[in-house]
Amino acid sequence: MGLRDEIAADIAEAFDTDLADAVSEFTGSRLEPSGPYDPISQTQPSSTVTYNGRGVFGGFGIQVSEALNILRTDVKVTALQAEVSGLPKVDDHIESDGVKYRVIDVGQDPTSTVWVLQARRA
Repeated sequence: MGLRDEIAADIAEAFDTDLADAVSEFTGSRLEPSGPYDPISQTQPSSTVTYNGRGVFGGFGIQVSEALNILRTDVKVTALQAEVSGLPKVDDHIESDGVKYRVIDVGQDPTSTVWVLQARRA
């Protein structure tokens, strides 16, 4: 087992034990083109891509918020990549506990173990 696998296993264990009260399930979705553009009707067929995961919904530090133009009401979602069933992208819509957000930024930690999403209430 490599270092990345060990880190992922430790975080998954923390999600199940120490952080269990803070972890929330979420569903993400977006529309993606599913066929060629029709110039006559000026439409393009699309389909909804959905994914699920769980993560910790928290906040950003005040220093980070001011430096990176993050709104005070933005939420930082930290989710284990191995537990997210799809690839999150900017402008996705995620929902957790009945609250809807729009993904503003997607990042990951240096070990590619955790997704870090900046989400804004929709």
